[in-house]
Amino acid sequence: MTTSTPHPLFARALTDLGLDLAIRTFPEGTRTAADAAAAIGCELSQIVKSLVFAADGVPVLVLMDGASRVDVEAVRRQLDAAEVTRADAALVRETTGYAIGGVPPFGHRTRTRVLADRGLLTHDVVWAAAGTPHTVFPMPPRELVTHAAAELTDVRERA
Repeated sequence: MTTSTPHPLFARALTDLGLDLAIRTFPEGTRTAADAAAAIGCELSQIVKSLVFAADGVPVLVLMDGASRVDVEAVRRQLDAAEVTRADAALVRETTGYAIGGVPPFGHRTRTRVLADRGLLTHDVVWAAAGTPHTVFPMPPRELVTHAAAELTDVRERA
């Protein structure tokens, strides 16, 4: 692990928000939640997955803990949409400015509606991507939700 600078788009967002985060780089990669948790040495549920969906064709970002899956039907109900589908790689990059595996919870190319699952609040600190599949940052979850301008909701898949 080394300290480094984030993706340029995310770096600009940090400057705009007045944030000075401890960006960490893991050469072995943090592309998946499991990879990130192993590299950081934290619980899988402390990883924030930033997942893009299309609700009736409109992109929406869902922030979910790394140990859980998104209940797409719950997202559909929350957004009062007819259909919610997982966004493809092209839509993710077009909407956020980042590739899958490196999408941060805020600092995107376009303003997108954000839903954050309440389960993220069970931790004192969570870890999220800093714009690349190799960079992450820690942040208290309530701060992360605030900076992402996210709506807190329950969209976790139940067993």
